[in-house]
Amino acid sequence: MITKLYTATTLGLNAQLIEVEVDLSPALPTIIVVGLPDKAVQESKERVRSSIKQGGFEFPLGKITINLAPANITKSGSGFDLPMALGILHVSGFLEKQLPQKALFIGELSLDGGLRPVNGILSICLWAKKNGFTDIFIPYDNANEASLVSGINIYGAKNILEIINHLKNIKLIEQAKPFDYQGKIDESEVLQDGLYLNDMAYVRGQGVAKRALEVAASGGHNVLFIGTPGSGKTLLARSYPTIMPKMTEKEILETTQIYSVAGMLRDGEIITKRPFRAPHHTSSHISLVGGGSKIRPGEISLAHRGVLFLDEFPEFSRETIEVLRQPLEDGFVTISRASGTLTYPSKFSLLAAANPTPSGFEANDIQNINKPQNKSANSRYQAKFSGPILDRIDIQVEVNQPKKEEIQSNILSEKSIDIAKRVQKARDIQTKRFEKEAISTNSEMRLTMIQVYCQLDQDTKKLIDTAMDKYSLSARSYMRILKLSRTIADLEGTANIQTTHLAEALQYRGKWG
Repeated sequence: MITKLYTATTLGLNAQLIEVEVDLSPALPTIIVVGLPDKAVQESKERVRSSIKQGGFEFPLGKITINLAPANITKSGSGFDLPMALGILHVSGFLEKQLPQKALFIGELSLDGGLRPVNGILSICLWAKKNGFTDIFIPYDNANEASLVSGINIYGAKNILEIINHLKNIKLIEQAKPFDYQGKIDESEVLQDGLYLNDMAYVRGQGVAKRALEVAASGGHNVLFIGTPGSGKTLLARSYPTIMPKMTEKEILETTQIYSVAGMLRDGEIITKRPFRAPHHTSSHISLVGGGSKIRPGEISLAHRGVLFLDEFPEFSRETIEVLRQPLEDGFVTISRASGTLTYPSKFSLLAAANPTPSGFEANDIQNINKPQNKSANSRYQAKFSGPILDRIDIQVEVNQPKKEEIQSNILSEKSIDIAKRVQKARDIQTKRFEKEAISTNSEMRLTMIQVYCQLDQDTKKLIDTAMDKYSLSARSYMRILKLSRTIADLEGTANIQTTHLAEALQYRGKWG
């Protein structure tokens, strides 16, 4: 007798249907798993055997053959435990009813029959809904994550007995309720007086830098801060997430999916706050883009729809910096390894901070800059700011040391929550503008969209023509300035780009670009 049921596994952010075929035949008691199973799948035999016995069932005597099809895909992970156990119970006669053919079964079993959560459930649920599956049986701790997907019956079980009783109609499992996206933004870091733990109100001075972050948050632009140590670059960066707009349903789904596949969701959490990733400058280029023997997302994908903060930017290796080119331009990264090729989304905002020189002194500090031992070091340091990377950074700001009066003042500046209101208003304008497009921010506009949404009047055209001649702007720089001008216009609530908007955008190019 042969029985068949279905499960799924993840390949990157996508899912792959796996047929679990179980055969029981007279022979010496043994379990054989075929279909390119890895070590974790092979070990599932002992977990399945113990779970069945602990559930009060007699383990069948005979040769049990389990085939995981298609056989040309390597099966990895522990999510096959549940369908393998159910298949054995059905083929041995403990489950009399026919197993549902429009259902998926996924979960890792403990020795006592409990169900432990597995990675990638969100991707599997999205695939199941798209391909006509009506039910999915998963561990209880994965149910909250799966509830992001509506239109499919989600059954979260704490152990295998609950699923058996459900299939026998003895006691039905309550379906997981659809996730309520409204009002799910985490504000746990907001104090009672409306201040965040890291709030823009605590940043002394730095009016230009704060304005730059407001513009960047509104349109999803990249920023580079250059200033001496102690000028406030890191404090500004840590305060940046407090002014960013709320995540949309689509963004919550995309980001949670990445963290689910990476195995970085804890206790059924949902990613409702924009990610803020800050890898150390000793990080390798592989840790940024992703990879490994089992390809997993890197920092740039974990920062999707959020911020990638690179402090001490020139201290990263040249190779690490250069790998940012494609994701900054395309919004995705393709990773090719011997085990396969996978693509992960990486639409993040780059926030980089750097000292003007390796010693930290200002470039016009003649006394220190002209020392012979510093000249060669400065040249190597400046070489880290490659033209192609700087060309992809829309906003470049010099962060100067705050004045003595500003440091000693007890008066707080504008709160993050007030800046965030303006940012949200500007982002809502873009959401409405691009509702029929595949993008959501001005920074993502392609050439055809720029021609439609960034039209200039005669005076504004004269200004951009003068700037192109004076600064020898590349085609990419020209397009990015127009996108930045569109964002500034959105902040002002104006329909067309005006000369003042373009002038401010040009100001952010900086001497480094």
